[in-house]
Amino acid sequence: MKDQAAPGDGPEATAPQRLSTREAAERLGVKPETLYAYVSRGQLSSRRAPGGRGSTFDAAEIDTLARRTGRRTPSPATGDLVFRTGITLIEGDRYYFRGVDATELARQYAYEEVAEWLWTGELRPGIRFTAPVEAQAAARRAVDALPAHSGSTDRLRVAVVAAATADPLRFDLSREAVLAAARSLVPTLVGALPVVAGAPSAAGGTEEAPDTSGARLARQLWPKLTARPADEPSVAALDAALALLIDHDLAASTLAARVAASAHAHPYAVVSAGLGVLEGPLHGAASGLAHRMLAEVLERGSAAPVVADHLRTGRRVPGLGHRLYTSEDPRARALFALLDRMPQAAGALAAARDVVTTTARHAPLHANVDLALAVLSVSCGMSAEAGETVFAVSRTAGWIAHALEEYGERPLRMRPSGQYGGPRPPQPLPTATG
Repeated sequence: MKDQAAPGDGPEATAPQRLSTREAAERLGVKPETLYAYVSRGQLSSRRAPGGRGSTFDAAEIDTLARRTGRRTPSPATGDLVFRTGITLIEGDRYYFRGVDATELARQYAYEEVAEWLWTGELRPGIRFTAPVEAQAAARRAVDALPAHSGSTDRLRVAVVAAATADPLRFDLSREAVLAAARSLVPTLVGALPVVAGAPSAAGGTEEAPDTSGARLARQLWPKLTARPADEPSVAALDAALALLIDHDLAASTLAARVAASAHAHPYAVVSAGLGVLEGPLHGAASGLAHRMLAEVLERGSAAPVVADHLRTGRRVPGLGHRLYTSEDPRARALFALLDRMPQAAGALAAARDVVTTTARHAPLHANVDLALAVLSVSCGMSAEAGETVFAVSRTAGWIAHALEEYGERPLRMRPSGQYGGPRPPQPLPTATG
């Protein structure tokens, strides 16, 4: 991935040299949030880039601060591991699936179609994924046995394991077998999730899940997220969210999935590895924090006191900023456009924009996809963890895509060496205590 300079930066730019936000942060070895904290404390000055796309910084001023603070090594957060991949490219504040603009794919095609494109490089309009009866039954039994307070990611992890036990061919890592497992696993996960209490049934009541067999995955998932009846604009927004989130280069959960695939773990185990990492508040669960914040903004009538509470306690304002983009997350932009067509989303959208505007007084951070997911979940009567569920179901296809790629590499190539920092041997045997 290439760093993108701010407009006007380049060979023709005159002195003094200006750096984009990312370039300045990397030169200092800090995160963009820390960079803007330096600005707010008067240790750095910034200038709005032409066109309003982020800020620029004086290179000499950055170098002076780097010498003063001793922070001249790029932060490990920029990524120390580099792997060749033909799946996703993030460049110039946009991202692409196999070279095609991912947001355009999500606008025009259903989740299953985008997943198929990511896996095979072939577009198959109208494709639907079907859960095998035995795998679906095993996954539902396992999920039903969990405590009532279990979260959606807990249920998905258990469902993956149950589906694996129902597939005696799971150790076949041929491309055809892995693709078959992928096409059946995703709907199995959705089918294993319980229906939200009060969700309308096929007959118009509320006792059973609606009959969604043969429907696209977004419609199958809808009653697992909310009790409200499905309408086409809302399901279209959910479908787009699923398609937008399928992959995002080597995020933490994707790296875990590739490590598992490098050891030739079967695809179900690869997905389990990804789910294990996804649950962290800095990854898949981040949208839940944004959901709670938006709900509070709506309750209090303004973003100002809510943002102030976050800053006063030293917490980041959720749903803002992304280290891979200098402007608004393209996934958020695409999803906001669809949410604008939903009358019931007007309040949550206004609250989200209020958060962005209010926070911009402190630091010019832009909306990310977690904030857009929060608008979807709040406006459609979903729980705070609904965004995490959408994220997990969607990213399953991405983990499979990376597994397919990794199975073709040298096995166990991801075997780093530890840099030992403990006591030097020989040490005496420890003395037993107690």
